[in-house]
Amino acid sequence: MRLKRLLGWLLAALVSALMLAPFLVMLSTSLMEEFAVFREPVPLWPAHPQWQNYREALTALPFGRFFLNALVFSGLVVVGQVVTAATAGYAFARLRFPGRRPLFAVTLGLLMVPAVVLLIPRFLLIHALGWVDSVPGLVSTELVSVWGIFLVRQACQAVPRELEDAARLDGAGEWAVFAEVALPALRPALATLALFGFIDSWKNYLWPLIATPSLDHRTVEVGVGTLHGLYGSSWPHQMAAAVTALVPLLLVFLVLQRYFIRGIQWTGYR
Repeated sequence: MRLKRLLGWLLAALVSALMLAPFLVMLSTSLMEEFAVFREPVPLWPAHPQWQNYREALTALPFGRFFLNALVFSGLVVVGQVVTAATAGYAFARLRFPGRRPLFAVTLGLLMVPAVVLLIPRFLLIHALGWVDSVPGLVSTELVSVWGIFLVRQACQAVPRELEDAARLDGAGEWAVFAEVALPALRPALATLALFGFIDSWKNYLWPLIATPSLDHRTVEVGVGTLHGLYGSSWPHQMAAAVTALVPLLLVFLVLQRYFIRGIQWTGYR
């Protein structure tokens, strides 16, 4: 039994090392001299770390604006997805209305639609509204998360109905039951959704690239991609920008990592 546990730990350590290796290479490369990555053999860690790579990379483009845009974009998307998922997920789990099951099945079917298929219709929509290269155009089509609706619906299944029935017996209406009974019980699920929504929005590249032609409203990920055109042969500068863009995600994950596990638990179909 002890040998089996030891082998399990060794296997877990090996898998973790394989997953961390690309990030460690990225960090090491970001501190190398410009042409050190083309030498043979490439050092695992630079003898003289070039910390100025970060300053040079982040000043080549307005990364301060990019970070602010990404924060605004991610924050608004998180708020929108939490509100829409909370109301829709509760409705699918608790309310009885004609066509509830078929509508929920159609909603789940949207998860199978590749996001790239919707890029052109989404762009045509914001173009018709005059929202291209603006915050409303960037955010408006990201405010609903089908996965979030499914997550909240599954979490609602775990909330005892007796709590809601007791509130109704005390004279509470449906909105009062939702706001005062259901929402407090759904806080862990909503926190999980907010975490996943923030991470997905922060690392979103394709949609911000299409919806924001100018640099004024572009996000960090698009800024890192734009930097590639300026420093096409300088991998250290590109990796420095990529490492900086990754830091907020690491901080959020370290603080709220327990919600990742809860998200996996709740998405089992009931």
